[in-house]
Amino acid sequence: MTGRRRIAAGHKAWSEGFYAREVRQSQQRRASFATSSRIPVKPLYTPADADEDRYLENLGFPGDFPYTRGVYPTMYRGRPWTIRQYAGFGTARQTNERFHFLLKKGQKGLSVAFDLPTQLGYDSDDPMAESEVGRVGVAVDSLEDMRVLFDGIPLETISTSMTINATASILLALYVALSDERGLDRRKLSGTIQNDILKEYIARGTYIFPPEPSMRLVQDSLLWCAENVPNWNPISISGYHIREAGSTAVQEVAFTLADALAYVAAGVGAGLDVDVFAPRLSFFFCAHNDLLEEVAKFRAARRMWARIMRDRFAAKRAESLRLRFHTQTAGSTLTARQPENNVVRVTLQALAAILGGTQSLHTNSLDEALALPSDNAARIAVRTQQILLEESGVAATIDPLGGSYAVEALTNEIERRASDLIERVEAMGGMVKAIELGFPQREIEAASYEYQTSIERGDRKVVGVNADVDDGETAVEAFTMDPEIGKNRVAALKRRKAARDGSAVSNVLAELDRAAAGNGPLFPSILEAVKASATLGEICGILAKRFGRHREKPSIG
Repeated sequence: MTGRRRIAAGHKAWSEGFYAREVRQSQQRRASFATSSRIPVKPLYTPADADEDRYLENLGFPGDFPYTRGVYPTMYRGRPWTIRQYAGFGTARQTNERFHFLLKKGQKGLSVAFDLPTQLGYDSDDPMAESEVGRVGVAVDSLEDMRVLFDGIPLETISTSMTINATASILLALYVALSDERGLDRRKLSGTIQNDILKEYIARGTYIFPPEPSMRLVQDSLLWCAENVPNWNPISISGYHIREAGSTAVQEVAFTLADALAYVAAGVGAGLDVDVFAPRLSFFFCAHNDLLEEVAKFRAARRMWARIMRDRFAAKRAESLRLRFHTQTAGSTLTARQPENNVVRVTLQALAAILGGTQSLHTNSLDEALALPSDNAARIAVRTQQILLEESGVAATIDPLGGSYAVEALTNEIERRASDLIERVEAMGGMVKAIELGFPQREIEAASYEYQTSIERGDRKVVGVNADVDDGETAVEAFTMDPEIGKNRVAALKRRKAARDGSAVSNVLAELDRAAAGNGPLFPSILEAVKASATLGEICGILAKRFGRHREKPSIG
């Protein structure tokens, strides 16, 4: 009997005995197991489950196509992941102080959160911004705010990620303008603007303009960055917000890569060589609770992207085929009840991201289900990553779960299901058309409903919520906002507008209007506008007059 037949026979005998025992114990345990994507989980995996025929082709080596085991040959043995905490609240000065605090605690890169008015293109003194100024992120209206936000921070050595989408071009222009003021070489700037507008229509809602002109702005920033800031990532295609909206792991991979397909097509359509801009595309994923599924998800996404870029876009450079990604732990899994349990959840999720091969990582703070992170909670979040790096041993070997029959089987199944979902999107005409038809929105809504009802039925256990509930709760001192922030911001902005050269502002806004009316580049006009002290709200107002404002169509049925 061959080795494979012996394994198969042994597995058959084991399975028969296992299921006989399982029937007897069915009243004392859950009847079935499945991942968050409803992929059935077997009680035991063998080589046959890992697709032996394609095993070596799928697996490969770290740094080699199809990058299942990692995008770099040495991974964390050569360079650890970047510890990058998401921070931003209140005024630019307050956030600057938090940045310095985090850098002193060992953070290696900055990740900026902006308030809703900044994300939606409103100045702090706009009536639409009332009660939201500085609440969920930092308020940035003009170049003066950018000067304060990055005061004392060396832009030429610190990598800065900005979670901003509809107004991404404006925030990038502000960052570049600040760099120019300091006399820095633009080509040394490194960082990321999220700039993933398609997922805003799918999952998050912070859009301003309709999809077509929004894609024009994305395409425009791709072109400008490729020519002027080659170390900058002009788009971070985000699955994080798709997952936080309630998608499954499979949907997160599929819809994120479908968005990326649209952006690559836009770059190629603008005349860019795919191997010029594709190496600077980055991705942003969520790390959820299902450890093995999450590890498999990251590995499948890497493999799928490598094949998409090679086979569909004829990319030649290895850098164009590598899916580099940032990960954030899942905010939607954090609980207000027994918040100390969130430290364990975040650690588990961070471990999944690391075992999955992330390039940078943000760990959520234990109190984020209650308020913005306190200094102490932010410190614990940073220390969580440092303990994983220095004490756990997970960075000592590359892709330590690679070759696991269970992980390889899950990786294959996620790739198969996500590929099928991408094909459905492409059959509709691509992601922009699919969004207009409401397809990804409906799919995510259905998955979110199923996830929540499974918790309410008690099928899915959440410790401290529907399982192992205590009578008493641990008190956490939540961060509180200064209620006068909005009022003070409005007064300061009005003074700033009164003191600037109004004629110069009018001239640069008129030039931006002419650029928006044509088909040429927009970023140079935006850059000149911010340098002349035009505000974010004024720039968005000019663009909105030309492009209109998007209004979501109600979904029925």
